[in-house]
Amino acid sequence: MHLYYTPQGAGNTTLKEISKIKKIKEEPFRLEGDIQTLFENNLLEIMELIVVKREFTIEDKRIDTLAYNEQTKAFTIIEFKRAKNISVIDQGFTYLSLMLKNKAEFIVEYNEQLKKNLQRKDIDWEQTRVAFVSQSFTDQQIQALDFKDLPIELWKVTQYESGIIAITTIAKSKTAPSIKKIIQEKEETKAIANEIKVYTEEDHLANISEEIVELYEKFKAAIVTLIDGVEIKPQKHYISFKKGGNVVDIAIRKSSLVLWINSKKDTINDFKGISRNVAGLGHQGNGDYEINIKDDRELEYIMSLIKQHLIAKNLI
Repeated sequence: MHLYYTPQGAGNTTLKEISKIKKIKEEPFRLEGDIQTLFENNLLEIMELIVVKREFTIEDKRIDTLAYNEQTKAFTIIEFKRAKNISVIDQGFTYLSLMLKNKAEFIVEYNEQLKKNLQRKDIDWEQTRVAFVSQSFTDQQIQALDFKDLPIELWKVTQYESGIIAITTIAKSKTAPSIKKIIQEKEETKAIANEIKVYTEEDHLANISEEIVELYEKFKAAIVTLIDGVEIKPQKHYISFKKGGNVVDIAIRKSSLVLWINSKKDTINDFKGISRNVAGLGHQGNGDYEINIKDDRELEYIMSLIKQHLIAKNLI
């Protein structure tokens, strides 16, 4: 990938006014710690996580950054790597096993660092994750993690001149297989397979009628068309459509879809009144606007409500 910028530097410059572009040069990070500091200082914005502890040591193993996901109610272990010769899958499973064997220690660390009173029952251990962050990954490392339901993520970070930083998650291929059978066959990973799960769209659509599956696919296609560069990320209770953060969440029920728009109450003009205000009420998705959908008659109108959110957040 090559990055360029216009020397004019004006965001509203038209194509006719641009006479020349300049290639942006990459400026690699000198130290692993520089990448770690960058992420920790911006972790909520980058990964939607909060920092619990930097350099957390347990069982003689050092974790670069221990983080917590307040949406999924689960811990994430983050490792920052400059070397290309590590086995990310072996190290990833080591960390997952370490956490599952030492749950109490992780809870104590969270409570001590954040002055909270988190209890074991409050945590969804099933959603535990490991994330590796590096300036580059080898093809072998990427291929080793190309399983659609593997709880290990790769994040690539690149620094350019002029203070420009590019951060991307390395996506699974569309034909990525399941890792369930492989890890169930190994004694050392069987416990992880039994306790940690990565959800897929297939999980949410299993045992659902063709009518509701078709309804979901219609709304999914409309959202993908509306939100350029949207990321579809299945969670335990719903499927998230993200751009920077959650924009829309959809839960698939037996006879309907439940859709949440991640906006605070009174920020969207729903003149038809098809949404329910769930502010202050217990609900699974993000945002105060909940819409129960049984057919596609209001599809375009619902897209207009989502568009209001996108405009308010400067996402389009």
